[in-house]
Amino acid sequence: MVFSRLKQRLRSGHQGFPGNTGSGASHTPYSVPSPSGTSSLSSTANFSPRPYPTATGIAHLIDVFQAIDTRPPPSQITSRSDHPVPRLGIATQNNPVSTNKFYANLFLGGQTQGVWTHPYSVAWSHGSGNARSWGMSISQIDEDQRAYGPQNPAIPGAPVQYFINPIGIQSIILSATELGESTVLTTDGLEAFSVNANLQPQKSSGSSIKFPLVQGMGIVTGIYTDLQPTIQSSVFFRNVAKSGSPRPGIFKYTATLEDGKEWLIYALPSNSQDPSFNLTSNTLLQGPHSWSGLIQIARNPAGAPGDAVFDGSAGAYAATAKVTGGVSTDGTTATYQISWNKAGSSTGGPLLMFALPHHLSSFDPSMASTVTNICLTTTTKGKATAVIANNWNLVETNLPTDMGFSPWSSASGNVTHFSSNTISAIVKAASSEVNQDMGAQTNLNSMYYAGKALSKFATIVYTINNIANETSLAQQGLSNLKAAFTLFTTNRQMFPLVYDTVWGGVVSSASYRDKTNDAGADFGNTYYNDHHFHYGYFIHAAAIVGYLDPAWLAENKDWVNTLVRDVANPSPDDNYFPFSRAFDWFHGHSFAKGLFESGDSKDQESTSEDAMFAYALKMWGRVIGDVSMEARGNLMLSILNRSFQHYFLLESDNTVQPTNFIGNKVTGILFENKIDHTTYFGGNLEYIQGIHMIPLMPFSAFIRSKRFVTEEWDAYFAENAVTAASKVAGGWKGLLYANLALIDPRTSFDFFASDSFNPGWLDGGASRTWYLAFAAGLGGF
Repeated sequence: MVFSRLKQRLRSGHQGFPGNTGSGASHTPYSVPSPSGTSSLSSTANFSPRPYPTATGIAHLIDVFQAIDTRPPPSQITSRSDHPVPRLGIATQNNPVSTNKFYANLFLGGQTQGVWTHPYSVAWSHGSGNARSWGMSISQIDEDQRAYGPQNPAIPGAPVQYFINPIGIQSIILSATELGESTVLTTDGLEAFSVNANLQPQKSSGSSIKFPLVQGMGIVTGIYTDLQPTIQSSVFFRNVAKSGSPRPGIFKYTATLEDGKEWLIYALPSNSQDPSFNLTSNTLLQGPHSWSGLIQIARNPAGAPGDAVFDGSAGAYAATAKVTGGVSTDGTTATYQISWNKAGSSTGGPLLMFALPHHLSSFDPSMASTVTNICLTTTTKGKATAVIANNWNLVETNLPTDMGFSPWSSASGNVTHFSSNTISAIVKAASSEVNQDMGAQTNLNSMYYAGKALSKFATIVYTINNIANETSLAQQGLSNLKAAFTLFTTNRQMFPLVYDTVWGGVVSSASYRDKTNDAGADFGNTYYNDHHFHYGYFIHAAAIVGYLDPAWLAENKDWVNTLVRDVANPSPDDNYFPFSRAFDWFHGHSFAKGLFESGDSKDQESTSEDAMFAYALKMWGRVIGDVSMEARGNLMLSILNRSFQHYFLLESDNTVQPTNFIGNKVTGILFENKIDHTTYFGGNLEYIQGIHMIPLMPFSAFIRSKRFVTEEWDAYFAENAVTAASKVAGGWKGLLYANLALIDPRTSFDFFASDSFNPGWLDGGASRTWYLAFAAGLGGF
């Protein structure tokens, strides 16, 4: 609730930027030197993709996970070791701990909120529930257990506002007689896909239960050391039956709960002796004293056929995982592999893992034989399907390799030629907007709003130079833009960045400014909220500046790369930042929530700003000549395109999200346990839909299909719809009409070209200059 309130209070600024209509004094233009000594600005410049290397010795695939840098952050970013959030129960490890991953609730707050691996969730029971257990509870929720919010009859189809899955259902609990009020929860091995959660009767005890928690795990495993195991249920056991031995050393039980669901229990004693578990009550199945070994739990939805599949994998579990991948040197195909590190008994079978819908649609054909017909419902990602494989091979062929800074569509590519009437309209708008006070609009107490403004002005300067061919005007704008940017690259903004040695990241110093440690300052940037949203704008702006003036890169590349490393470090060789803080390679999109305990776990409310970061990464990589980074950005955009269509941007035939929800067209905020058609800063429909549009950039036509945009416009923003765009106020109005360019570029262009256009209809990160070029480029006029 605190987090919700702080975002409502702060993100309301999306409604408009107070300084976006101001005008500054003009400056004397001057030639910006390039490395060759000639002007780097050219009226005939045509930015094309950097060709992939084909020289002898270059592999067919470009490795997209090459380290960016392994040196400390640049010296102007000083270090601090007093982050407001302590590392609660985290063991020392070589690489920094990721702050935005699925397991963060294990080391935040009371450590009792859930962790979603999908399709299961686990939570430390901490003495709660009917069983009063201190063990780790396991849950898997079916569709008929969801709760749905009220319908909105104003939206076609009257979709429900939200759906939420119950928490606190302790179907099966892995515990021990020795666990009680002195029990401690610790974590170790915190990596991108996995973590070990450890329960000990008391601190420093030699007895423990270790839970290797891995995204997509098909069987939940508890590794017992010298404890009396107890298997409990707060739903109550109806029946527990011995079910033979799938293989020597594995003892199987089948538990039916009072809700009618069947759970499989596998015990693998280290001494290979039958543990002879005893059902002592309807909440307790008890094992022998001083026992060591594995206990595994799986929900079986498929009766006898399901038994056979789970039996085949019993004894094995995924301990960790890693992702590798590459893009073909011609930029047409990307392959990536999620490899699970198998552990467990020597008699264990192949790994059983659960794939999400976007995985199945991306599987290489060779994976077909590994896919079973066993499915379990996830909380917010549809049905998960059991896959029997230690490695997943995935392929993406829809890569936006040629996409540059100009308006872009899959049909037309980069559009760089415009009619004289269009250019006249662009120059008219640009002449005013490029002379606004860039310093005043960027020197703010928020990295988010400052980044948006820098990106806006960079886009204006690019449009003037490369589309309107007004190089003199562009030189003037570039000079002012670089001056505004210098405030940040020299770390002299209102709240300078600091390198946090506790968690390993670059954060705003805003929350350090007084003893209150205001977690909400700059949307929680100090607490690792929204870094991909914030820093993506800076990286995009830097890419344009560096493209227009390559000499600028020498002094500023390291600073920009530090932002990239903070959000998207691609390699464990870089010990200053965690691997891929924001983008989740299992889910196929980023999570925005940082170090905040949450009953519904991680979330994201803006698909478009997620894509903005991947696009900025791609373009920055191209400008600095980092082909691995550029290729990684292309791969991320392609994966985002796929995951957004499955989970976030809901066309009428979407089969993943509930049928009574898809009429909303966008998810609003997607959590790991619920989806709520709202925002953190208000419930206006233009906010909810618009936060998934902003910013309108070349990638917008890639992630937002014409069909989706048409359905959304007709449902919400057409003249006779519930929130007609013509009646929307403030910066959201301009955003909606810019989005319209994706399906009706002429109407969009005419809106921005009108003599009656009101500058108050522009968001603080938007410009009339770019919107005119954007619409005309998509329309081909």
